Amino acid sequence: MTDDVRNIVLGVVAAGISAALGWLARTYLWKRKLRRKQAFFGLPDHSESLLVVNREAGGPELTVMRHDVFALLELAALIKDCNAHAQVVAHDATQQGFGERTEFCVGGPASNRRMMAHLQSLLPGVRVNVDAEPGPDRGAFQIGTERYRLEAGKGEYVILARLTAGQSREARPVFLFCGQRAITNQAATRYLARNHERLARKHGANSFALLLKVVNSQAYGPDVVEVVTDITRAAQTPLPDVAVRDSHRAS
Repeated sequence: MTDDVRNIVLGVVAAGISAALGWLARTYLWKRKLRRKQAFFGLPDHSESLLVVNREAGGPELTVMRHDVFALLELAALIKDCNAHAQVVAHDATQQGFGERTEFCVGGPASNRRMMAHLQSLLPGVRVNVDAEPGPDRGAFQIGTERYRLEAGKGEYVILARLTAGQSREARPVFLFCGQRAITNQAATRYLARNHERLARKHGANSFALLLKVVNSQAYGPDVVEVVTDITRAAQTPLPDVAVRDSHRAS
């Protein structure tokens, strides 16, 4: 074998080893990223999860609004990325506890009984005005001593929460997307899809609840979202019998 041939062979072998090491490194990083994502969502390989859907307020029992359908599609993509499976269940057909399967619950308590039960049990510091009659407080959130009113199309609020029951590491989380309008539910699911890595780094496996504001949805749809505040402590503390301060700000 001549020196030129030997150099060519050695170059090919070195390139092959380098490519193999690069592939192994990329595979390791991809798997580590996947495991972190699965841990945050409580969705190991081939696990089952629940998508709890609401209904259009005042509409037929199984009528789901267009933006809520989009929210479910956002969540279905996240679940598929985790190599898990989803079962879609109507809000009034879900008769089980939480912690056994990851649950994604979409919609406010006016249209989702399951959401109402979760708020009462897990976030007792949150009240949502579900009055059917028009008025300035219709749809308003009361969180602790703060009130956040709805300005349709201009400034709308949604609660995004990841909650676990007890301290068991095996307990699967419940994700709540409790918005003042259907478009805010979609905005919260999109925010979660885009920011789950940052949320996982900040909160780990702990429960959290964030108040988000959807800005000018009549022009920007569900894409422009601001984090108003972390409401975890206030939302988990039962409401005191004190005067409520109006925290609404006009857009």
